[in-house]
Amino acid sequence: MPSQTVDTWHHGAQWLNAQETRFALWAPDARSVSLTLQNGHSLAMQPQPDGWFVRTAPCPKGTRYRYCINDDYEVPDPASRSQDGGLEGYSVVIDTRDYSWQTPHWKGRPWHEAVIYELHVGALGGYAEVARLLPRLAQLGVTAIELMPLAQYSGHRNWGYDGVLLYAPHDTYGSPNALKQLIDQAHGLGLMVIVDVVYNHFGPQGNFLPGYAKAFFLEHSHTPWGARINYERREVRDFFIDNALMWLLDYRVDGLRLDAVHAINDSRFLHELAQQVRQHTAPDRHVWLNLENEFNQAFLLEEDYNAQWNDDGHNVLHVMLTGETDAYYAEFAHNKSEKLARCLSEGFIFQGQHDRHGKARGEPCAHLPPSAFILFLQNHDQIGNRARGERLHQLCPAPALRAATTLLLLSPMIPLLFMGEETATPEPFLFFTDYTGELAQAVSDGRRKEFAHFITHGDHAPPDTLADPNQRETFERARPSLNPAADDASRGAMLALYTQLLRIRHQSIIPRLQGARALGAHVLSAGAVAARWRMADNSVLQIAINLSDQPAAHTLVPDSAVLFESQANLAMDLQDNHRLQPYSALVSLVGAPPSSSPMESAHE
Repeated sequence: MPSQTVDTWHHGAQWLNAQETRFALWAPDARSVSLTLQNGHSLAMQPQPDGWFVRTAPCPKGTRYRYCINDDYEVPDPASRSQDGGLEGYSVVIDTRDYSWQTPHWKGRPWHEAVIYELHVGALGGYAEVARLLPRLAQLGVTAIELMPLAQYSGHRNWGYDGVLLYAPHDTYGSPNALKQLIDQAHGLGLMVIVDVVYNHFGPQGNFLPGYAKAFFLEHSHTPWGARINYERREVRDFFIDNALMWLLDYRVDGLRLDAVHAINDSRFLHELAQQVRQHTAPDRHVWLNLENEFNQAFLLEEDYNAQWNDDGHNVLHVMLTGETDAYYAEFAHNKSEKLARCLSEGFIFQGQHDRHGKARGEPCAHLPPSAFILFLQNHDQIGNRARGERLHQLCPAPALRAATTLLLLSPMIPLLFMGEETATPEPFLFFTDYTGELAQAVSDGRRKEFAHFITHGDHAPPDTLADPNQRETFERARPSLNPAADDASRGAMLALYTQLLRIRHQSIIPRLQGARALGAHVLSAGAVAARWRMADNSVLQIAINLSDQPAAHTLVPDSAVLFESQANLAMDLQDNHRLQPYSALVSLVGAPPSSSPMESAHE
């Protein structure tokens, strides 16, 4: 844990032994703080320098407690490790060491082996239901599950980005030990676990910090979610760093995905967090730190963080697949092919160019390896932040999606899948919350205003076709059916495609991936691009993709060993007619042993 002086404390309840627990609350604006127990006892906490209140009390694990501020009102512990009854209930003292791990020697897997599957625990039914899914994911070729935020939020349903008790896994998903059991089972199957964490804001309901710790925030500086968090304060930085270490040390997760760090906008804090993680995890563990960052700050990926979600790559591919150019997609409406070529050869598309708001965005990144970029065709944002939550297979031609999926799963970038895409699940993934009253209305109104920027999904759409985030039905509709029926040919074909491509990735891409470097990419014609990468064994990986409805002139390099063609006879047509068919992709290796590079077709 971060180093402490005599005047600083770890946030929350620290279970010391069978009978004693130390409670610490940073409340610089409080006159007094009492520890209120569920049994009715109240114990005054001793004030300490710098706004801390501390008390060691005879409280065994399982003790239910709250804090009483100024003898006026009670609040949950902001660093509660577990809640009984949600935000309105009691915080619970737990022993973080009372789970018996079945995989004690697990060290993780190298980053270049990552194939990430993002999922929402609540939508899948809780930790136990997610655990039942793990064998199928491992068999598919997934090597990591990424759990959308787990922190306790208001109500029973939420994406998780409105968490207010960041140390407490949400109580409706299962107990802290049930989460550990899920992680343990994942490790037993060779699956890493990444937790999505939100360190840029707290949710709009149930955050009591402003009442007794105003210095946690900067009232003069705001994010889209309210006052900016004050990372200048040691106590605040420790709150988040300790939280990161909790997930990695107590729950033994293999990595963290930091949400929207552009809203943190404090590179010193991000550097310190990464350094503390590296210092406090064993040197032989594989620990992954990933970012979402609209600023495309390449320097953060040089040493501190493994990779960043490549929103630029998604956006240009989405425009090419669907033709949608509303809102932020407008930035990718022109020179699409050139932008895709830049993405494949360098990583980010925006590397200092001006965005639609006239602001320069991004930094040069061509010096970074392809594995510094996480590529995806779908994720929770890009599906859920649509008015109707449509999935990509419902928005574009099937052959084009097969071609784009080929690029996703066989390029040297790290692929991320969103739950259900591998079986073309028909259910939408909608935005859902569980608020009431004025906040519920504000959330619904805010969604409608957001969709006003999307011409095809705007306010002129019939009101009854836009799902109300607060209705339970909206949540139920967003729960995916992951197993297609035996007679559902289209969904079965999608699963077969993902299985086949991931088998090729594990056999022919991952063994060559560590140290791979882009050699460049060029436009073949409008909608078609060819890219090349030098792999670790000095072979050259080539991907040619055509997302247009017209053939593109292209020639297969002599002595290429074809790994995959998304359409039957694609390689033969390239050799004979020097053209890449519409809506197709071809992947090949040059300079690799022929026995290691079997050709496969999407129509075997």
